[in-house]
Amino acid sequence: MSVLIRLILGLIFAIGGLFSYYGNTSQNPVTGENQRVQLTPRQEIVLGLQSRQQMAARHGGLFPDQGLQTYMDEVGQRIVQRSDASKSPYTYEFHLLRDPKTVNAFALPGGQVFITAALLGQMKSEAQLAAVFGHEIGHVVGRHGAEHLAKQQLGSALVTAVGVAASGGQDGGQGAAAIAQATNQLVNLRYGRNDESESDRLGLKFMLDAGYDPRGILEVMQILAKSAGSGRQPEFLSSHPDPGNRLQALKAAIQKQFPQGLPRDLEDGRDRFAQAVLRR
Repeated sequence: MSVLIRLILGLIFAIGGLFSYYGNTSQNPVTGENQRVQLTPRQEIVLGLQSRQQMAARHGGLFPDQGLQTYMDEVGQRIVQRSDASKSPYTYEFHLLRDPKTVNAFALPGGQVFITAALLGQMKSEAQLAAVFGHEIGHVVGRHGAEHLAKQQLGSALVTAVGVAASGGQDGGQGAAAIAQATNQLVNLRYGRNDESESDRLGLKFMLDAGYDPRGILEVMQILAKSAGSGRQPEFLSSHPDPGNRLQALKAAIQKQFPQGLPRDLEDGRDRFAQAVLRR
């Protein structure tokens, strides 16, 4: 294959990927943001449902306690029903995982939310649990998974284009493709960190709308920071911004919203949490 033909094919792959990525935009009904996504909300729901069993299996399966699961559902649904998350087109489900070692929480597109037993075991209040659920709901509402997949598809198209265009080299284009792939991963990582900051903001808003004391989210950041300082970094931090930086940003946001101090009617739910979790 001539160099010219390789370059033309590579250009076609690149243009196709760019057109597909930049040609698909959708306005988020909750945040109002114009987003580049290729999945419909219905497709996100299906994707999350198809992936939840595999995700659970990676963390030892679901925690075998129906009482705890019922409590997870109650807290999660309270946040959804009392906040703008209820305006999103997703069906939310909350799962407690067996994993006793991995300090983690995550969400799949479409409303599947997970928390590990390791993270739950370090909590002391319902407000802390609400903070984690609010943050993960923020990922779903923000459509971060769909955005990531769209960008990943763009990256794959560009990697293919580079590989085709450079295939006349001694390494068959593998070196150039590897560099392009690494670059794509770095872009996704940087983008993901922005997602975490947005989810912190959304999570704070959602937990406040649900009537929870926002100090719960500050305490979660302290739990994560302590876990990171124990010598084994929590998986939760592998793609998340430093909890110290997030803690300061959240403190500033809370101070800005409540310059005269927190309202007295906000709940931390320590007694309910103790009854449902700590006494089991």
